[in-house]
Amino acid sequence: METTVSSQSFVQTRIDRNWPDKDSGSFEAFKDLVSQQVDAAQWPLAASVHKNVLVYDGDAVRQAASTDNTRLALMAEWSDALLIGPGVFAIRQALPDGTVIDRATDIFEALIDEEKRTKSGGGDHFAKPGANDRVWNVLQKHCLADPENFARYFSGAAFDLACRAWLGDGYQMTAQVNRVNPGGAAQVGHRDYHLGFMTPERMMDFPSHVHHLSPMLTLQAAVAHCDMPLETGPTQLLPFSQKFFEGYFAFSRETFQAYFEAHSVQLALKKGDAVFFNPALMHAAGANTSKSTYRMANLMQISSALGRSLESVDRVAMALALYPVLLAGRQSGSFSEAEVDCAIAACAEGYAFPTNLDNDPPVGGLSPMTQAQRTKRALAEERSVDDFADEIRAHAKTTQP
Repeated sequence: METTVSSQSFVQTRIDRNWPDKDSGSFEAFKDLVSQQVDAAQWPLAASVHKNVLVYDGDAVRQAASTDNTRLALMAEWSDALLIGPGVFAIRQALPDGTVIDRATDIFEALIDEEKRTKSGGGDHFAKPGANDRVWNVLQKHCLADPENFARYFSGAAFDLACRAWLGDGYQMTAQVNRVNPGGAAQVGHRDYHLGFMTPERMMDFPSHVHHLSPMLTLQAAVAHCDMPLETGPTQLLPFSQKFFEGYFAFSRETFQAYFEAHSVQLALKKGDAVFFNPALMHAAGANTSKSTYRMANLMQISSALGRSLESVDRVAMALALYPVLLAGRQSGSFSEAEVDCAIAACAEGYAFPTNLDNDPPVGGLSPMTQAQRTKRALAEERSVDDFADEIRAHAKTTQP
């Protein structure tokens, strides 16, 4: 039987790992895509359009949330904006109560001070570790520190509607505070979780349809905890870039980075404003060139309920049981390297997330080392069963809250 294979099947770049260096057409297509201009008439519920960013009024959003027809119309418009539109929208005064935000800010600053004092936390994804201040898992820390404030912070309709518009029911919230201090440098332009947290070599292991799917599994959001004029470095955004299929590979390349630096846009924010964007949108925290503003944003990464396995599995127990067999088989030659890798893939945890980023930070890379990688390393070093067990048990503890 004759079969056909899509031109993008199992990631077109397997055929030519050097694109787009050899294919200027890809870069030209990218430039054409991100040169589009938003037609405000296509987004009737937006209050305005600023530099291709759709801007909505918080009071109007809360009013729309009160009735089914307007609520569904707004969610449909946001979904289209994230998928086929500019890929980003902002809500002015998404959190209208400044006292609630100020209390949360006090909590976040206390956490930053405590983690500096204890030298805990650390690591970052797209900026030099330690250059600014980041608090991992601030969602849990916020809730435990002041559940009343947490409830007030998240009880408004704006966030829930935005999350449901992109992810549907059962979404799972996570949050990480980022404070870019005066003089803090900008991040490099990038895409986000999932594939955006991988090296190009790791991305190659995922077929093309997963490159389309990855952005639909998460939603990015940022709440301004202070006024953010442009000199404080609000997020740099490149509208429509989420539609460029090859972006997970391309955006780290010099030509794309240079274009991003020249053409990305920024939206000045007020305390309580929020920005939501497709994780495939090319973006970066901006440089804080102010003299005295500590620009704080609560960054949220919200996940689809559908990215879950069917059963809960004790992979630590499995790895400990399997390791002696693989070690002996590797030493005797009864298992080839390929067979060992296949057995590890069926047994061990091969993905770094979710994890406790305080204890298991992405130091030296975009993600921590996985259980599967630790197993392969131990086998290559022919470590003893006891040594391996100690490492795997200790690693399991670091991943827990």
